[in-house]
Amino acid sequence: MIVRPVRSSDLPALIELARSTGPGLTTLPANEERLAHRVAWAEKTFRGEAERGDTDYLFVLENDAGEVVGISAIAGAVGQREPWYNYRVGLTVSASRELKIYREIPTLFLANDLTGNSELCSLFLRSEHRGGLNGRLLAKARLLFIAEFPELFGQKIIAEMRGMSDDQGRSPFWESLGRHFFKMEFSQADYLTGVGNRAFIAELMPKFPLYACFLSEAARAVIGRVHPATEPALTMLKAEGFSYQGYVDIFDAGPAIECETLKIRAVHDSQALILAIGTPGDDAPAYLIHNRKREDCRITAAPARLAAGTLVVDPLTARRLRLSVGDQVRAVPLAGQTVREVKK
Repeated sequence: MIVRPVRSSDLPALIELARSTGPGLTTLPANEERLAHRVAWAEKTFRGEAERGDTDYLFVLENDAGEVVGISAIAGAVGQREPWYNYRVGLTVSASRELKIYREIPTLFLANDLTGNSELCSLFLRSEHRGGLNGRLLAKARLLFIAEFPELFGQKIIAEMRGMSDDQGRSPFWESLGRHFFKMEFSQADYLTGVGNRAFIAELMPKFPLYACFLSEAARAVIGRVHPATEPALTMLKAEGFSYQGYVDIFDAGPAIECETLKIRAVHDSQALILAIGTPGDDAPAYLIHNRKREDCRITAAPARLAAGTLVVDPLTARRLRLSVGDQVRAVPLAGQTVREVKK
């Protein structure tokens, strides 16, 4: 498997992926016109022809047969062309010494605080390909790309995680709050944001703080929680240094997690090495390996070992990266092993 930039020829595969995602993945709507526009813009982004506020680094996961089986992306900067809303979960304190009453009331404050940060988004992998290293490769390849080109991204990386919903796509948080203001199904509002129609949020969303005690018990229970299908992605990003800082999605209350760019493990621990081809060994750990290119970027995960400033990989891995002996790579252990070589 390799991760590479999307191409216009991938559009039919992307449409099939979008149709199979279900609710919650707002940045990959099953809309052919919208997806075609996004692919064209991604190609422009990888060529360096877009400003950071417009950049969309869209990647696909491709198997050795050339089949696209997954997708992931990085938005260069959110909220610089259209408003970016979250709820900040805070407290309102009510107290009376005379009545001996003290109440801390969780309160939702509509905020644009995450504007300008880069965002990990659009992560989806076909269920039949979720074994082995595939899921971690698809998700973490973006972090290695950021490590190679940190100047293209913000000082902080965020990721909005899918919130709780049932098998029919109904969100308890939406049913208790959003439905009263938007008068539409959760899936419809979710779709509208995915195709870029965010203006209705500003027009209809109440601007005043919302006391969580007015919500249903079911809605309060899901604030800051992720959908079960998203738990592995959350665990992986936490291992990379991401954490929840109290921001949630305005529709399903899923958490937005964040990390300073240079403190992300895959960014901080990655290093530039010279490629060598050989036998990594049976006990060699899996590495994320990037060919250090932008428009022709190729990233894979494979067993490798460090040896005197070189990264030793097998011939198949070199072919997947389209590299030869002596070429440069950027690499980092796929998991959190200690890197002992001196970093560039």
